[in-house]
Amino acid sequence: MWRRLPSRRLASALLSASAPQLPPPLYRLLHPVTVAAPGILPPPRSLWGLQPPRLVSSSAAAAEEVDDLHHALEEIVPVDPKPNLPAGVAGKERKGRSRSGRGRQATEAAAHGMGSSKYAALRQRQVRIETEAWEQAAKEYRELLADMCEHKLAPNLPYVKSLFLGWFEPLRDQIIAEQELVGERGARASHAPYFNMLPADMMAVITMHKLMGLLMTGSGDGSVRVIQAACQIGEAIEHEVRIHKFLEKTKKKNTKEVDNVVEAGDSDIAKEQQRLRKKVTDLMKKQKIRQVRNIVKKQDSTRPWGQDAHAKVGSRLIELLIETAHIQPPVSQSADSTPDIRPAFTHEMRTVTREQQKSSRRYGVIKCDPLIRQGLDRTAKHMVIPYMPMLIPPISWTGYDKGAHLFLPSYVMRTHGARQQREAVKKAPKEQMQLIFEALDTLGSTKWRINKKVLSIVDRIWSSGGRLADLVDRTDVALPEKPDTEDETELKKWRWNLRSVKKENSERHSQRCDVELKLAVARKMKDEVGFYYPHNLDFRGRAYPMHPYLNHLGSDLCRGVLEFSEGRPLGDSGLCWLKIHLANLYAGGVDKLSYDGRIAFTENHLEDIFDSANRPLEGKRWWLGAEDPFQCLAVCMDLTEALRSSSPEAMISHIPVHQDGSCNGLQHYAALGRDKLGAIAVNLVSGEKPADVYSGIATRVVEIMRRDAQKDPALDPDAARARLLVDQVDRKLVKQTVMTSVYGVTYVGAREQIKRRLKERGVIGDDSELFAASCYAAKVTLTALGEMFEAARSIMNWLGDCAKVIACENEPVRWMTPLGLPVVQPYRKLGRHLIKTSLQVLTLQRETDKVMVKRQRTAFPPNFVHSLDGSHMMMTAVACNKQGLYFAGVHDSYWTHACDVDTMNKILREKFVELYDAPILENLLDSFETSFPTLRFPPLPERGDFDLNDVLQSPYFFN
Repeated sequence: MWRRLPSRRLASALLSASAPQLPPPLYRLLHPVTVAAPGILPPPRSLWGLQPPRLVSSSAAAAEEVDDLHHALEEIVPVDPKPNLPAGVAGKERKGRSRSGRGRQATEAAAHGMGSSKYAALRQRQVRIETEAWEQAAKEYRELLADMCEHKLAPNLPYVKSLFLGWFEPLRDQIIAEQELVGERGARASHAPYFNMLPADMMAVITMHKLMGLLMTGSGDGSVRVIQAACQIGEAIEHEVRIHKFLEKTKKKNTKEVDNVVEAGDSDIAKEQQRLRKKVTDLMKKQKIRQVRNIVKKQDSTRPWGQDAHAKVGSRLIELLIETAHIQPPVSQSADSTPDIRPAFTHEMRTVTREQQKSSRRYGVIKCDPLIRQGLDRTAKHMVIPYMPMLIPPISWTGYDKGAHLFLPSYVMRTHGARQQREAVKKAPKEQMQLIFEALDTLGSTKWRINKKVLSIVDRIWSSGGRLADLVDRTDVALPEKPDTEDETELKKWRWNLRSVKKENSERHSQRCDVELKLAVARKMKDEVGFYYPHNLDFRGRAYPMHPYLNHLGSDLCRGVLEFSEGRPLGDSGLCWLKIHLANLYAGGVDKLSYDGRIAFTENHLEDIFDSANRPLEGKRWWLGAEDPFQCLAVCMDLTEALRSSSPEAMISHIPVHQDGSCNGLQHYAALGRDKLGAIAVNLVSGEKPADVYSGIATRVVEIMRRDAQKDPALDPDAARARLLVDQVDRKLVKQTVMTSVYGVTYVGAREQIKRRLKERGVIGDDSELFAASCYAAKVTLTALGEMFEAARSIMNWLGDCAKVIACENEPVRWMTPLGLPVVQPYRKLGRHLIKTSLQVLTLQRETDKVMVKRQRTAFPPNFVHSLDGSHMMMTAVACNKQGLYFAGVHDSYWTHACDVDTMNKILREKFVELYDAPILENLLDSFETSFPTLRFPPLPERGDFDLNDVLQSPYFFN
């Protein structure tokens, strides 16, 4: 792949040992001097570190052009032997391939417990899934069209698929016509350079499927913003162009397997690289700018397109779809009626008003016809979903864009366009990132499968209309009829009710689309022996599966239909943990009992458990009362099978058993501050049963309110509010505020959280009274939090103060996680960049050089703690893998087989102590002072005397 290189690597890529010496100015241009402080990235400077020197023998204009050409060459220097592959493909497949490709595959197969022939077959299927998804869809439409022409009749297709088929041919033909138009000499359309790189039928399929996918996952009103749709369609086209070019290259070489082509082509491409490097070196030495410019121009097609090109290509494709796609409602009974054929999609402008800023902004949307919107929740099974779970273990991570998928673009971090964060990760030495890569590889190597018994129950409930086990109702609420009256009060009430029902229906529609996407993936994967989820990071270092729909970070539905592919015997401890796990999933207060209390709960409900497993929908349906019903049902089935077998301990279980942190953010703050009081509240210290921090805060809130209720309401308005609320306070009222306090929840945020809870209860009818009561309750809850977690609050304030000092210098806050991941907060003011497309003028947002001081300050404490909980999870994952355990993680929830929970519990406690044995806050302050020696930072907050080793003996630390 041609891609940007750091300037030092550019120099080594352009120059060989035997190359003639470059002129000193150009040599300096290729070898800038940068100094980085140990353990922290330097603050942003000029890319070159100094002004690029001018060539002595040429004009200033010529020197500037040399600079521009140098930048262009930096983009396209070939560093990998597969120049037409998508970003991230080159190199990840090549390692050690020439002579040992088959041997390496055999080693990988053995490492994952499968024969080499089976691995090779799965690998070939994976290659086809990643490279042929769009082509297969286009081929299916072509075959259906040919079949229609041959038999002179329309195939019996589902409604949505028949829509796709009806749109495909006209859109494809319009794209062909556009390709011919832009291919003519002198074509000036802004999308012209990119429009002929892919066959028209594949462009048509990508446009239709991407747009429908965005409508499915959108707001629920059947519309999507033009800017979002255009950029995503353009990006999908670029990805497919790169894969298509690579596959075209393989066809020319008459080689059946992509792997073999890559092996065979390595030496040829390497020779071409060497030739190009020598030519560039000679031309640069002779300062022949025009010839270098021609080389840049020839290689330009391999450079990333950029967001502008994505928007232009996507806009033109959307415009062609609007022109060609039509829909016809079901034919009326009257044969004489004229068919009602209307556009399937329309482009319209909307205005959004910002009340606080007293301004408004217009934006374009693509809206689908109401008939299409009705069919969207039946679309999922016909959609192309490119990033499916993998059939083979993901490629091991070795760099920013090297790892995970074989062909689909894969990046180790989701930077969302934040340039400084991307560059920081790219420049981090491989040795520094090794633990990060190892942890992501561990998470990606966990093999999953579909729990078919649970999936069959989900399908039965869904086909019967939903409504059970937290599944959304598949029917809409009937719209209220307009009253036959002139009474404005009645009409106002009707309009309010109508708006409310429409909002409810819109939310139901979004939820139905979401369920359909999840089930579509589950049905596609249900017959696979196993599959894998490649993982990458967010900018703070938290790990996420790259597949977006059906994964273990998802809802109860997702978790209920997923289980480990490998089963392990329960053993004595595993049977106990399965019983505890069932009580945890049932929840409702049961999960706050001691372990013995939870086991007793399960054993007291064995009859209900057996009934749930044997007759999930025909019996008493006890499992539906659980907080996580589908996961509860899965454990009921597993436990029933175990207890009814002759040897329960020998039963093979595939269920992942969870161990969750107790208000994990506050656990990290308590460890940072060595805060004994906070440590007791969040189970860092051993107790007979788990401490419940939410109940503790609720109790303190009640105490404060009872004290306030004694006051005279005439003198203190809080007295009346205290009397009104004192009987409403429970753990549920304060839970969300306590949970989010660690993430910097503000007074306004706390007020809104509590207001929602009070509104659900319907105790306070008057809106102004509800608002005042919520204000009071939020104030008291934050006071109680500050009292119980004083050390946490002081550390939060210190982190925020440090961030403010840095941000006031117009620098982003940067730090290194304990595992070596460089983090740069991305919060910068956004500038507007207008581009003219064939559809409308689009406004793209781009980072400016100005940081957002307030956001840098308020976001730093929660982001820093997230980087610590991500480090703890990855340390635990690597250690569990070395002990031979299956491991999956969801931030502060760690999963393994029932029989291995005791081992995992020991490991996660040891890793937590190891993490906080290091002077984390001292290291952070040192890095700040090293990077900004002229700035004064506040002194470190005082720490308590809590003994971290107490965590090793605390049974409810994670439970």
